Amino acid sequence: MTVSPEVTRLLTSEPLMAHLATCRDGRPHVAPVWYVYDEHEDRVELVTTGRKLANLRENPRVALSVQKDEGGHAKWTVTLLGTAQVVDDETATREATRRINAKYGASESAWSENRLVRVRVGTASARTYD
Repeated sequence: MTVSPEVTRLLTSEPLMAHLATCRDGRPHVAPVWYVYDEHEDRVELVTTGRKLANLRENPRVALSVQKDEGGHAKWTVTLLGTAQVVDDETATREATRRINAKYGASESAWSENRLVRVRVGTASARTYD
């Protein structure tokens, strides 16, 4: 198991944004994303399109960062390093979109260009702040 029960609890505690770091021309490219964490598969799922998707097709190594703030002060952070897989399956993408949108209270609509991305977690770390 790569992800500890404490990291799993933090990742699934509430609908927070993750920041996905990919690589573009040897430089980092970071963008906010909605996600779901699948603790049974030890992976993160997200749907995306555009530059992030192109970057992942070229280089699947990624980092994700999730942070909980209250009043501008960090309460905890989680950092995940892993390998992404683009899933070019429309049914799987629709199902993942439903799961992700349900987590964030959004409608079930999605952009037709979106593709499911599954990130297999290699390492995970967390830090809490008093």
